[in-house]
Amino acid sequence: MAVQPEGTPCWADAMFGDVEGAKSFYGDVLGWTFGESSSEYGNYTQAYVDGKAVAAVVPPMPGQEGQSQWCLYLASPDAAATATKIRENGGEVLMEPMQVGEFGTMCLAREPSGAVFGVWQGGIHEGFEVSGVAGAYAWAEVFTREPAKADGFFPAVFPYTAQQVDDTAVDFRVYNLGGNPVLGRMKMGDEFPPEIPSYVNVYFAVDNCDDAVATATKLGGILRFGPMDSPFGRFAALSDPQGASFSVIDMSTTQGEMPQMTDV
Repeated sequence: MAVQPEGTPCWADAMFGDVEGAKSFYGDVLGWTFGESSSEYGNYTQAYVDGKAVAAVVPPMPGQEGQSQWCLYLASPDAAATATKIRENGGEVLMEPMQVGEFGTMCLAREPSGAVFGVWQGGIHEGFEVSGVAGAYAWAEVFTREPAKADGFFPAVFPYTAQQVDDTAVDFRVYNLGGNPVLGRMKMGDEFPPEIPSYVNVYFAVDNCDDAVATATKLGGILRFGPMDSPFGRFAALSDPQGASFSVIDMSTTQGEMPQMTDV
């Protein structure tokens, strides 16, 4: 697997106070199996689909206990250079670039409207070993109340071009790499409680959206939105029992015309 182009979503992980509970939940909902936890790296535990790495779960570091949430990592050929660009464009570096053995170098940041994301400079671990199949990463969107801040930031830090969906009812933008969509940006509406900050929503692919929702809610997850049909697939937004938000999408079940987009 080649190193991903700069700005490509390349990995996702989440901290959970109850790692075993998270493994049980996502194992049932997404079909994940798990490797051995790596005590050398804070009991970081990788999740697999058919033997291919798709994500990871980890207990919180001392002092980092709090709301569980998924973190999306964007690929970088030079994490230190990306950290500099993040600062220069109004973002905040929350964790300085840190080498993780021979696996790679990570950095955590917050974009100007408040969404937290990661940067990953791959070493022997280049990121997702598979995507777009059931149980694996499918898509991600930056949810923000201040879209102009996000729209100014991401294409300045990463080599994105952008397109706006032609729809007065929704403020949605797509960031592209080499003409291919890699990340969405959605303006948060009044349906989001004011205490919910900007965040990155990660979508995982499933074979059947309704079945995944039924399993998740039976296991203590909360349905936040959907299931809903779209030209991209049938999807739903959920929170897991520990409060981490994520979405599931069945990309084989599509409905409606693809939206018109305007280059911006």
